[in-house]
Amino acid sequence: MNVSSRRASRRRGDGGAGGGGVERTSAGRSGGEHHGAEQARPAARRTARRGTGPRRGVRRPWRLGTAAAAVYVFLYAPILWLALVSFNDSRTLSTLTGFSLRWYAELANDERVVSALLLSLRLAAASAVIATVIGTLAAFGLRRAFRGRGLWTTLLALPLVVPEVVLGVSLLAFCVQLMGIPLGFGALLLAHVTFSLSYVVVVVRARLAGLDPRIEEAAADLGADPLTRWRTVTLPLIAPAVGAGAAFAFVLSFDDVVTSGYLTGVGSTTLPVFVYGQARRGVSPEVVALSTAMVAASAALLLLGVLVTVVRARRAGRSAARDVLASAS
Repeated sequence: MNVSSRRASRRRGDGGAGGGGVERTSAGRSGGEHHGAEQARPAARRTARRGTGPRRGVRRPWRLGTAAAAVYVFLYAPILWLALVSFNDSRTLSTLTGFSLRWYAELANDERVVSALLLSLRLAAASAVIATVIGTLAAFGLRRAFRGRGLWTTLLALPLVVPEVVLGVSLLAFCVQLMGIPLGFGALLLAHVTFSLSYVVVVVRARLAGLDPRIEEAAADLGADPLTRWRTVTLPLIAPAVGAGAAFAFVLSFDDVVTSGYLTGVGSTTLPVFVYGQARRGVSPEVVALSTAMVAASAALLLLGVLVTVVRARRAGRSAARDVLASAS
């Protein structure tokens, strides 16, 4: 009995000690978890504050708006002041005395201004048409991979980075000394096509790069020959880029001064060159009015070109989609 009672008491003691250990372990775990939770609460609060609060970059968006407004004011304030002074009744440019259209009326009656304007319009239209046709074809040619494509791409983009002074001097030497082309409309047309061509190629290539080739493949699967695919599918889809390139070429040609100044001959003075020559003698109200009219005409032509391009792109896209669906059915 004594041995049995001792063994039973040992089992009870071991069980009690084990139970106490479990209780102590559970208590330790609960205490550790409580301590960890207490430490995690401040971090969670900081994370919540960082996540829900405004970020430093967007905390005050008015700063970005103010900076953008300051940049626009710096860029366009001289043009706005020029337009305001062009309607001034007095010849002084520092004070406004009244509203008048007399300076614009004098421009309309000046034969030199009318002649220079007509020459600039003919030159800009001709160079825009030639540059658009050649630039669009060049962009299509550079679309395919072939040996030397990188070299041709660099040569076509070179007028974008060459200074206009260098371009004007080089074209002057090329036209007069090498080719024997007299100064005047022909030399001006060659120069304007040269620097306008690069802009057309860049714009059209960007549109061709984003064109889905599966559209042309679907037209080819339906039996369309390459010319039909280009005329009915590809050209309507890239019409916005072609129109934008033509608008850029026209505006660049119409506003060019540096290159045209080297190639202008007798009786072939463009309007920007005429304005520059008059401004060197002094900024008169006539020059201010003429400059304002040029800025307004360039902006109106560019906006009109963009608007027409967008409208034609929407119509062309719908027409191309209908043609493909009709052919598939």
